[in-house]
Amino acid sequence: MTEEESVQSAFDELMSVLRPGTTEENRQLIVRAFEFAKEAHKGTIRRSGEPYILHPIAVARIAAKEIGLGTKSVIAALLHDVVEDTDYTVEDIANLYGPKIASLVDGLTKIGEVMGADTSRQAESFRKMLLTLADDVRVILIKIADRLHNMRTLASMSLHKQVKIAGETLYIYAPLANRLGLHAIKTELEDLSLKYEHPDEYQVIHEKITTYSREYSDLLERFVGPIRENLDANGYVYTMTARTKSVYSVWMKMQKQNVTIDGIYDLLAVRIVFDPKPEQPEKWQCWNIYSLITDLYRPKPERIRDWISTPKANGYEALHLTVMGPAGQWFEVQIRSKRMDEIAERGLAAHWKYKGEGAGGSQELDRWLDGVKEALANQESGALEFLDEFKLNLFDKEIRVFTPKGHMKTLPKESSVLDFAYEIHTEIGNTCIGGKVNHKLVPMSHRLKSGDQVEVLTSDKQTPQKEWLEWVVTAKAKSHIQDVFRKDYKEALREGIEIFEGIVRELKLPPNSEPLRKVLEHFRWTNKDDLYAALGRKNLSREEVIRELKKRQENKFMKFWTLRFLWNDNKDTKKGKGERPPADEAEAEAAGAEIVVAPCCNPIPGDDVVGISMGGKVTVHKRKCPEAIRLMSSYGDKIVPVEWVKEQVISFPATLRMSGIDRVGMVSDVTTVISKENGVNMRTVHFETKAGVWEGSVQVYVRNTGDLNRLMENIRALPGVREVVRLETADS
Repeated sequence: MTEEESVQSAFDELMSVLRPGTTEENRQLIVRAFEFAKEAHKGTIRRSGEPYILHPIAVARIAAKEIGLGTKSVIAALLHDVVEDTDYTVEDIANLYGPKIASLVDGLTKIGEVMGADTSRQAESFRKMLLTLADDVRVILIKIADRLHNMRTLASMSLHKQVKIAGETLYIYAPLANRLGLHAIKTELEDLSLKYEHPDEYQVIHEKITTYSREYSDLLERFVGPIRENLDANGYVYTMTARTKSVYSVWMKMQKQNVTIDGIYDLLAVRIVFDPKPEQPEKWQCWNIYSLITDLYRPKPERIRDWISTPKANGYEALHLTVMGPAGQWFEVQIRSKRMDEIAERGLAAHWKYKGEGAGGSQELDRWLDGVKEALANQESGALEFLDEFKLNLFDKEIRVFTPKGHMKTLPKESSVLDFAYEIHTEIGNTCIGGKVNHKLVPMSHRLKSGDQVEVLTSDKQTPQKEWLEWVVTAKAKSHIQDVFRKDYKEALREGIEIFEGIVRELKLPPNSEPLRKVLEHFRWTNKDDLYAALGRKNLSREEVIRELKKRQENKFMKFWTLRFLWNDNKDTKKGKGERPPADEAEAEAAGAEIVVAPCCNPIPGDDVVGISMGGKVTVHKRKCPEAIRLMSSYGDKIVPVEWVKEQVISFPATLRMSGIDRVGMVSDVTTVISKENGVNMRTVHFETKAGVWEGSVQVYVRNTGDLNRLMENIRALPGVREVVRLETADS
């Protein structure tokens, strides 16, 4: 097939998945936009070698088929890279296709101007995209479609670009898709991110799930057969499909529970989607199907999830239950009507389609969108601060609490009384002194649970305090508390700069960025303004800064660690290619930089690592470190790929936490195992016993992860030991 034929075939497929009822006039508009985009991108190819026009066609197809958007969105998707990559302007688009489509394209166009040195291109670009939300949420939906196609074709990118884009996707785009109800897209984005961030683990889990699904196919048929008979006998028209957990969800469960995939028991689920009978309410029919299933199989009461009475904040409605199958195997069953299923798969677009037809998530979604617009209205927060605040709005684990008059409020899990106060009104939050939860007096830091009834207590003399930021989790509460401090922040910033500059002069240090970099690194600040403000507010003493600057601290570990920048590792020796030079600014900066260890995750030889090039140094994190994921999203252009090349005989600190059933000689046995392990030395040991259960921690020095994993397995093998886990920091 020629290039021209492949492009036409892709466009024909797009036209076949347009919304039913798309008029001939609108179809002609789409054809005209396609011809325009094809001509604009003529001669341009993607890294994969395909004509560039195939990308906007694919994005438009995702927008139409997988999200369910209409004509204007399809046209905007076809044109979304024209302004960025060609000489055409937004005004040209407006003249050709009208102001609404031009507004969508403008929202989708990436920032072209050069950012300041302290600004993240990703964060600014994301903020600009969200600014259009106040007018049209379709911009975000098309942007998610764009990101999904980029992830599907990520294999053609270089390794460090893959890691950067995957980290950004996992940090922002997957939670955003989930918050907008795009469950299928959210799941695919998570799986693809894992595939490129941890390829070996992804492959192992994917193969295990495939094998598991094949092995249990006969059992699944035995399970669903009686259910089909009951549904048929009661006149239901339905589809029943089997599904397994996603690779990412299994991986996350393995990380949280510290188990292998063999320890995950709820891999199988059955989904029932039924056509509701017109004479009966959907909710009643869901519970009737529930009753028909539990007549056959015993349910697990604590695993019932009723999201039809109280839908999730993203509009999701369904009834979930877990029942014991015919061979002692637990099965999850999801019950949805056809309407509920379309909202679950297509999210916001389907939610609006059914607005006014009983879609229970309508008010929650509208409230969330109002909250996003409120966050966007705050122009004083920096790009990265905004990104972190917005991330807080993407909560997928939520609680439902009630006012004294019975009005329900949806909040993220772990929300406090203070979060609830700000959810009611800004002034109530600013004057909050505590609360009553279920008629009992509690402090404002008290964490709420679903079903709590909350009364906020206030005082006119109260004002926000700095520690409040540690008690709240919602973006709204954080934003309003920070607003109170912004007025004095600039004054503290000015005073802090004067103090720091005075210290530099006093110590006769060079007037460059090196003294500031050392202090930022030691006190773990990423923002110099925060350091200056802390000095100005006396939260950081002048003496502490002087003491740190006087030190000539040496990196003890990196003398013995050898890492290699992966762009210098050309393995294609058959073609006789040599090492290539750094390809971009981040690589060039990193090439001569000092390598340091991230204290947040304490990587040791053998760990999967990634480098972040900032401030003249490359900081090495574990790939799964939460701080690394955040930085990869916020400073994606600073990522540099590194790997261990060799290790010398030198030891590195690691901390183990253990617990189990107490017995005579337990401590002696544990310490004996450690002392006999070749290449492992103990530094500190701590054990406590209470009511027949012991807990302990031990800090050891090991040469690499292989030594550490072998030691952990030997300790686990001791009688009475229940758990052995590695803590992420050596000083935990």
